Amino acid sequence: MATTSNKPQRSLEEIEDIILRKILSISLTDSSDPRVIYLEMTAAEILSEGKDLKLNRDLIERVLIDRLSVQNPNAEPPFNYLLGCYRRAVDELKKIGNMKDKNVKSELELSIRQLKKLSVSYCRIHLGNPELFGDDSNVVKKAGSSNVSPVMPLIFAMVDGFNSAGTQPPPPGFLEELFKEGDFDSLDPIFKGLFEDLRGNVLKVSVLGNFQQPLRALLFLVSFNVGAKSLVSHKWWIPTGAYVNGRVIEMTSILGPFFHVSALPDNTIFKSEPDVGQQCFSDATNRRQADLLSSFTTIKTLMNNLYGGLAELLLALLKNSDTRESVIQYLAEVINRNATRAHIQVDPLSCASSGMFVNLSAVMLRLSEPFLDANLSKKDKIDPNYVFHNNRLNMRGLTALHASEEEITEWLNIPGKTDVSAKSNDKENRMLLSQEASSSGNSGEKVKYSFICECFFMTARALNLGLLKSFSDFKHLVQDISRYEDMLSKFKALQKQTPSPQLQLDIDRLEKEIELYSQEKLCYEAQILRDGALIQQALSFYRLMLVWLVNLVGGFKMPLPSTCPKEFAVMPEHFVEDAMELLIFASRIPKALDGVILDDFMNFIIMFMASPTYIRNPYLRAKMVEVLNCWMPRGSGSSATASLFEGHQLSLEYLVRNLLKLYVDIEFTGSHTQFFDKFNIRHNIAELLEYLWQVPSHQNIWRKIAKEEEKGVYLKFLNFLINDSIYLLDESLNTILELKGLEAEMANITEWERRPAQERQERTRLFHSQENTIRIDMKLANEDVSMLTFTSEQITVPFLLPEMVDRVANMLNYFLLQLAGPQRKSLTLKDPEKYEFRPKQLLKQVSLIAQFLNGELSLATAIVHIYVHLARGDTENIFPAAISKDGRSYNEQLFIAAADVLRRIGEDDRIIQEFIELSTKVKVAASEAMDAEDTLGEIPDEFLDPIQAVIMKDPVILPSSKITVDRPVIQRHLLSNNTDPFNRSHLTADMLVPNTELKARIDEFIRSQELKRHGEDFRLQRAKEKIQTTTEEMLID
Repeated sequence: MATTSNKPQRSLEEIEDIILRKILSISLTDSSDPRVIYLEMTAAEILSEGKDLKLNRDLIERVLIDRLSVQNPNAEPPFNYLLGCYRRAVDELKKIGNMKDKNVKSELELSIRQLKKLSVSYCRIHLGNPELFGDDSNVVKKAGSSNVSPVMPLIFAMVDGFNSAGTQPPPPGFLEELFKEGDFDSLDPIFKGLFEDLRGNVLKVSVLGNFQQPLRALLFLVSFNVGAKSLVSHKWWIPTGAYVNGRVIEMTSILGPFFHVSALPDNTIFKSEPDVGQQCFSDATNRRQADLLSSFTTIKTLMNNLYGGLAELLLALLKNSDTRESVIQYLAEVINRNATRAHIQVDPLSCASSGMFVNLSAVMLRLSEPFLDANLSKKDKIDPNYVFHNNRLNMRGLTALHASEEEITEWLNIPGKTDVSAKSNDKENRMLLSQEASSSGNSGEKVKYSFICECFFMTARALNLGLLKSFSDFKHLVQDISRYEDMLSKFKALQKQTPSPQLQLDIDRLEKEIELYSQEKLCYEAQILRDGALIQQALSFYRLMLVWLVNLVGGFKMPLPSTCPKEFAVMPEHFVEDAMELLIFASRIPKALDGVILDDFMNFIIMFMASPTYIRNPYLRAKMVEVLNCWMPRGSGSSATASLFEGHQLSLEYLVRNLLKLYVDIEFTGSHTQFFDKFNIRHNIAELLEYLWQVPSHQNIWRKIAKEEEKGVYLKFLNFLINDSIYLLDESLNTILELKGLEAEMANITEWERRPAQERQERTRLFHSQENTIRIDMKLANEDVSMLTFTSEQITVPFLLPEMVDRVANMLNYFLLQLAGPQRKSLTLKDPEKYEFRPKQLLKQVSLIAQFLNGELSLATAIVHIYVHLARGDTENIFPAAISKDGRSYNEQLFIAAADVLRRIGEDDRIIQEFIELSTKVKVAASEAMDAEDTLGEIPDEFLDPIQAVIMKDPVILPSSKITVDRPVIQRHLLSNNTDPFNRSHLTADMLVPNTELKARIDEFIRSQELKRHGEDFRLQRAKEKIQTTTEEMLID
């Protein structure tokens, strides 16, 4: 019979002793295991107290302190030891989980949990006071030192979810207990040290570097309330001091280096690694397209991870009532300190990088998402008073949409004028100003604004200094590359003709510059242009912006109120300018506008582009036309934007009218470059008008406007159109003559080779410059004369008004003389099509507008057709007389020569016949004019117009100078300039005073001269008859 021996059961005290010694890795009796530390002194003390050498719950803390204080070369560093205790405690808790004896299990759990809690508590004590348990500087970081906290690898391992740099993830719950249980004073220095570590980890790290791990760690730390409060109370949360500027905040604040992570280029001093341009886009022309697309995708993905992480971080801090105010203040300080980023030239030493502000733009857009819903339902929470009444964001020095600085000061009732923008770092001054402005009534308390309101205006400022500024930088970068490539091409051509070492050095230098600039361009493309979601988020924000601005003037309705509301007038101009720039930029990126509702943008543009009483800056209103030009359907294919022009109610009613008005307004912009600026702006308007003429509904409105505004804006439009046409064609023809001289010089190879190399280079550069000038001027001249052509076919009355008809006739005669006269052969070029110069077609404009718009016809052919169109509409025979009066350009042979050219180039016989008939009428009118001049004889000076020196038909007195002039002459002057030509005082047509007394005398003079001439003719006829009778009688005799 088998016998079994029962193993003696261990008591609770024995089990507890074994488990605690194992967790604490200590022994109270001598041990041969080097990993177990023998606490001899502790054991002696316990024995002296008459106790057993068994560990229990009451001895845990005493033993733990003794173990931490022991000086043993084999002992683990304090933090590692305590972490090990916690890890072993977790393991032991799992092991006792299946114990059958509930009482024993419960007692053991209490002991182990106490040990866990003490391990965490002493970890906290050790991290805050590392010298307490001996020198541990190699693993412990004190605030301000260069060593890394031992907690950091654990955090990285936890947020990564795997062993990080050889560090095992922390045991479950360790970090949470470490950061949750302690009080602020004990945890604050620990958190601050960790924040400094994380900041250092991403300093000068590009988007290709390791920024995601530190960012996840930062998110983890601020998830604890103590961590969030510690972050915003850090001395580097918002750096202070006399030398703090935008760049200092970027590089030294805790969050600054995270916002600095980017793919965009930065100043060499602050350059991040790895170099994105060099690594992804070097020698891009020889890279496979698939490789470039892969780089674009990688960078876009990484940047969106950064945007999302930073937005999540700020949102967590904003939701915490203890930290919200500090976050808003940080954002305001970053924006205020970088206000000069709006300048054309940005100082990289005083301003944060483009990368930081593009990142800030993206993050602010994500924070704005809750109030960018399709219905914009929260727009009423945006208070326009914030612009000047807030005590946080400095917006006082920004140019307003219409209000002057004096008006703003008066409206705000602030004594004196304080240039806050010039003292952006003077926080006290800014706050004082805001307190004065925001004090209300009896309360005298500052206004509190909602987060939606603050976020809206901060996002607008961040976009202005960030995303929109980067658009401008990108555009200039592309222009630089284009300029350098042109220069390189010319240098290479010169090097082939006249090789020189200096030229080769210049070529090598340019090739390096182009390579570097091309890398930067692709970096911009990767981070911004390829990120359709970022562009669309910005479009959503600016849709809210424009709808909100329109609500300030009463909503989307026309006409606008006659007086601009103050709330609208004081809004920063860049709010609208940025919206227009974004639309232009997005319109040029394929598919960027897909799914975007543009109706609100279209409404805004139509409402304000011709409203100088609302938007003072004419260049800003011209930018709206540039947007429409980008949207204009081109070619025969359908366009997603066609409905904006052809089915949009405000567009159908007001677009043509406002384009014509802006065409006139842009003559005087107030800029020193206004004369040349107007041609580019009118080029955009002209392209739109040509397109709109094809749309029947718009053409009908156009004819209606021409009839209603016959003496108003439409007549001024025609006047400026004619002025521009004359100037552009005249400049082009003169430049052609200069270019022909240069062509002749270069064609004489023998003489050309004898010239010094430098002179040849200079003449070659001049040649290319003249080529560009002709090409641009001829393109613009083509547009202007073409517009005169197709409008004159349908609308002739304004051309034939007394104040306009002479001007039109003189222009046509001058063009005809240049293009069909004796000197036309001097205008031949080797390659006229290259310069859009087609003199024969200038004489052959087919009157069907469709043919013109299909590109079959060009500038000079329009001249003859304008003659014919106006002759058809001339029911009173005014036009032939006006043509014949032009003593500078008209002669009978000119029309005959032009008709011959038309026959040779195959013009329609009907057009030629009408042109010849007009020529005949002009000849008759010229003869009649000579007879009339003979009739009047010597005209008294007082009857002559002092400007044109012709007899006045409708004399009027100028109220200021008191000088009498002919009404058509002064009205023609007023079409271009609302001033008295004799003293420059203001003058309008309704201010002219009829000189009825002088008119009566002139009429009497003309009648008397006609009667006198009639009497002389009668006497002459009688004398002839008498002579004839006498002769006959003599013959009879």
